[in-house]
Amino acid sequence: MPFVYFDNRQKNTLPSAPVQAQTAKDFPLAPVTALRYSPPMLPAFPSSPEPSVPSWAADAIWYQIFPERFLNGCPASNPTPADIGGRPPKNWTITPWPQEWYALDPWAQSFFPDIFHRRYGGDLPGIRQKLPYLRDLGVNALYLNPIFSAPSLHKYDARCHHHVDPTLGPDRAGDLAALAAAREDPVDPDTWIWTAADLELLSLVSDAHAAGMRVILDGVFNHCGREFFAFRDVLANGPASSFASWFEITDWQPFSYRAWDGPNGTLPQFARTPDGATLVSPVRDYLFAATRRWMRPDPPPGAPRDGIDGWRLDVAYCVPHGFWREWHALVRSLNPDAYTTAEIVGPATDWVRPDEFSAVMDYEWLFPTLGFFTPHPDALSAAEFSRRIDALHARHTPAANAAMQNLLDSHDTGRVLTLFEAPAPPFAEFGPYFDFARIRHNPALPTHRPGPTARRALFLAAFWQFTSPGAPMIYYGDELGLWGANDPCCRQPMPWPGLPLDPETLGPGGPLPSPNSRAPNLSLHAHYKSLCALRAAHPALRRGAFAFLPSPHPRL
Repeated sequence: MPFVYFDNRQKNTLPSAPVQAQTAKDFPLAPVTALRYSPPMLPAFPSSPEPSVPSWAADAIWYQIFPERFLNGCPASNPTPADIGGRPPKNWTITPWPQEWYALDPWAQSFFPDIFHRRYGGDLPGIRQKLPYLRDLGVNALYLNPIFSAPSLHKYDARCHHHVDPTLGPDRAGDLAALAAAREDPVDPDTWIWTAADLELLSLVSDAHAAGMRVILDGVFNHCGREFFAFRDVLANGPASSFASWFEITDWQPFSYRAWDGPNGTLPQFARTPDGATLVSPVRDYLFAATRRWMRPDPPPGAPRDGIDGWRLDVAYCVPHGFWREWHALVRSLNPDAYTTAEIVGPATDWVRPDEFSAVMDYEWLFPTLGFFTPHPDALSAAEFSRRIDALHARHTPAANAAMQNLLDSHDTGRVLTLFEAPAPPFAEFGPYFDFARIRHNPALPTHRPGPTARRALFLAAFWQFTSPGAPMIYYGDELGLWGANDPCCRQPMPWPGLPLDPETLGPGGPLPSPNSRAPNLSLHAHYKSLCALRAAHPALRRGAFAFLPSPHPRL
């Protein structure tokens, strides 16, 4: 199944797979650098025909970072039991980075639910330290999972949106003391201080910009955590709270409220206007103020002042379109070149619009891609694969298609190598795909180090990812062969080259038949690096028009 890109002068045909053999044991296929393409002359469409799509989006090679699991760059700021919420187990401590995933911590009674108390100490200083690694890999756009103050490891349960979590910065103790002394009014931005963690984010953005990288943050505007400042006030003062209108309180006696994770859950939902068109004005005002703070920062003299380059918006499908239109007007007034991407797990035409999002995390692209490259006997035929991809592209303009985040996995899914190891069957929608890689839903899922068949499948899928329309997005560690089941097992610590790692001896059900190395796969890293270089070198791969060519073979 060859495919072609067109520019204004010529046609470039890309083979459907590399040819010849290389010596690396893991990948008995030719390296991408062995392929030769004619250089494109001109882009086939204007850089940005829609105001919602910045011109740089088509050139992005994304790298998604889950900060707590990337690198512990400042052990002095490691979280303590007081930071992680709930009731941490007795004698809780940070987990050593080299420890194998299914090994129990000394303080743990069982893998579930104690795994959710586990912390490794990854932070923003660690990301700053690894910018040279990311630049050498060839990525040029970073998406950070939530970094604002929150008790969980994932931080989708915010305490606030105007401060970076102190455990992710260089001075946890100093930040906590400064915040206690500041006596901020959380709804008055003029009272907000700049902590060391806040300034560390500005330094990270400044350093990334100097290295030619963009940075976007994860925004969680549908809900918050129970420790969110406004919800704490509601818990303390009931109907008399000045924040009572911020939430969807269904009853005061007994106290009941709507939450994203179900009635009276851990993630209270922000209130909508009576007509459901947008969020209530005080919530909207606060979120707008936090948005301004990070896009157009005004820190103390001498601090970096670079603002972030955009946002990824969590569960965007849960938030009224009226809010997104208002918020996007603000975002583009602050930075007309900003990029916004939504978490939409189905068709996205209602959200990718000139007055809303630039793009989405493109799970609709992932499903046929996984379905075609999986080693499963029921893998999609080439004809069905091309039909689904063409139908997807027909929904959006070429500029929007070029800006989509084409992902093979994320923090909310099983790792792609594990799905290929299973092997996973084709999926057409998010629910069955999500459940397939959940250990409790699929206890037969192989969670051990994937073998050569899965690695070859990823080798080819990544080649398609980097040569198809859309902006490829690497989930941290995929380039080093990181594997794992769905959340929380897709959030294992980064297996850094040179770091001695304990062997894999355990699975979720007990000991494995034999131990496996957990060393990073450097052949796969070299492949990803060559793909980044290939995409950067050929504008047709980023901006050219695209078409499949007919093939008589069912799998080519």
